[in-house]
Amino acid sequence: MTVDVESALLAARPTDPAILVELHRRLAAAAHDQGLLDVAYRTIDSPLGSLLLAATRVGVIRIAFAVQGHERALDELAQRVGPRILADTRALDGAARELDEYFAGRRRAFDLPLDHRLTSGFRADVLAQLPRIGYGETASYADVARAAGHPRAVRAVGSACGANPLPIVVPCHRVVRSDGTTGGYAGGAEAKRVLLTLESSNA
Repeated sequence: MTVDVESALLAARPTDPAILVELHRRLAAAAHDQGLLDVAYRTIDSPLGSLLLAATRVGVIRIAFAVQGHERALDELAQRVGPRILADTRALDGAARELDEYFAGRRRAFDLPLDHRLTSGFRADVLAQLPRIGYGETASYADVARAAGHPRAVRAVGSACGANPLPIVVPCHRVVRSDGTTGGYAGGAEAKRVLLTLESSNA
């Protein structure tokens, strides 16, 4: 069986939203089952606002905050991973469930397959250190630079954290300044404070 998108669209009545929703669900399921998608995505509501979740067949590849622009994130995935991108909630049910559990204070670590292809070189070295920072704990940018083997690259660590394609799951929010202030965050300073407060209150 192959997905005939054009025929399916022609068979639906554009004025009937229920038919289009069901058609999209079937197309997404068929494309997923046949391995035709480069990237599946969905959005979820969270205490930090809407989050975009995207995954390849390898694993979750992107989590984006609304302030980063969901469409911008999808455009980047189309350029760097592949153009066959489709909303598909089924492919990301596990990620959505684990994030819901995390925000509810019932999960301290994620058990998700991840696709790290958006990060390489020094930035990959930095992000590899972040899961070693325990739930409810923090480390300074200088600490992470030393752990990554580049003790003088403190600013570069900040840049790597800011470019983290998998925030929350790869916990760059646990990296703070040496003076204890939170520092920058891709989701905004308030989002970082919310995450740190959530973890400290449940640690």
